[in-house]
Amino acid sequence: MTGPKGHERVSLDSIDLFDPHRYRTHPQHLDWATLRAQAPVWRQERPGRPAFWNVTRYDAVRAMIKDTGSYSSTHGNVLDVAEGGDSAGGYTMPLMDPPSHGWLRGPSIRTMSTLVVRRREEDIRARLRRMLEPCYDGGVVDIAGIMLHLPMLAVGEILGIPESVWPDIPAWTMSGVAPEDPVYSAGTTERTLRKAHYQLFAMFSEVIADRRRNPKDDLISVLVGLDFGGRGLDDHEVLLNCYSMVMGANTTTPYVASHLVAAMAERPEAWRLVRADPRLASSCVEEALRWATPTNHLMRKTTRDVEIEGVKIGEGEIVCAWLASANRDEQYFDDPYEFKPDRKPNPHMAFSIGPHYCIGGPAARAVLNVMVEELAADFEAFEPAGEVEHLASNFINGLTRLPVRPRLAPGAGARS
Repeated sequence: MTGPKGHERVSLDSIDLFDPHRYRTHPQHLDWATLRAQAPVWRQERPGRPAFWNVTRYDAVRAMIKDTGSYSSTHGNVLDVAEGGDSAGGYTMPLMDPPSHGWLRGPSIRTMSTLVVRRREEDIRARLRRMLEPCYDGGVVDIAGIMLHLPMLAVGEILGIPESVWPDIPAWTMSGVAPEDPVYSAGTTERTLRKAHYQLFAMFSEVIADRRRNPKDDLISVLVGLDFGGRGLDDHEVLLNCYSMVMGANTTTPYVASHLVAAMAERPEAWRLVRADPRLASSCVEEALRWATPTNHLMRKTTRDVEIEGVKIGEGEIVCAWLASANRDEQYFDDPYEFKPDRKPNPHMAFSIGPHYCIGGPAARAVLNVMVEELAADFEAFEPAGEVEHLASNFINGLTRLPVRPRLAPGAGARS
């Protein structure tokens, strides 16, 4: 999360935004700051492999993501599939363009609305308290490991995932997005992906078959009964969309939570500010979303010749919008490398923007707000207690290890 010191910059030929292992050890924010200042539309060459363009300023990132006519999602939205394209392209919501994107998004988003999530708030709060129980023992805990289970508390039932497999979901999903990370690798990248896909697909196949017989009030039932442009989705299409949605939930929200705790451990004065004014919980969550920006980038493929910041890019080119860079753009955020729980305005794009705005945003905000409220009520500080480890991924800004010692406030204790 380290940013540049003053006007510190690096040489352009030292920048590599593709290598997933670089994200474990190298502070990419210095590289993104260099690109915003010197080459806001920059082409990274890869010997023997296709080059790709990188867009790093807020305005250009925003305009690009909103322009679904010039920048298609069907080739894939992550750099790892830039060369051959995503096999799910055109079949899942994130990998669709209008109008088919709207046919799927409209009915699906209603199951993830703010109202739906609020109805479950007390249940979410009770589950979250149980999840946080290790923090009350007075010892060192790995917050990154605990927070991996946060998304299922908010959307497990909404999605229709059996509670019996909730504990397994984090490993299955993270193996799918970071197969080269030592925590999740099962050998080769291919073997890791195959294993993760098999486990998730097997689970979802059973649930889909059940929902075709016995529809329920969940997203899988909505997908099974969906009118997709005058036809229904077949089992394979439902399966791919289930996979996409659980991946979206489980590879983002936990890392906003972990990065928030890491920031509070490093900046105890900011945490004291939040604890002193419970009304700051919401703005603290928004700042955590900006600060973490759990999805580093969104990839697109041009459908026509385009021009970005005066740079001409041809049809059929790979272009990457770096959300993580846009959310540190000095033109939009004062002191962008400072965590300010009371930051306003805060026009971050952590959930993307436009037609592809994350449908899980309301659920993520709800569970993160409950988490901040619960932590602020009982813990006066989080003391760093060991080395922090980052995820080997150019796509997800994750933490695989965050040891802290939570310090209880006087009179606080675990609640049932």
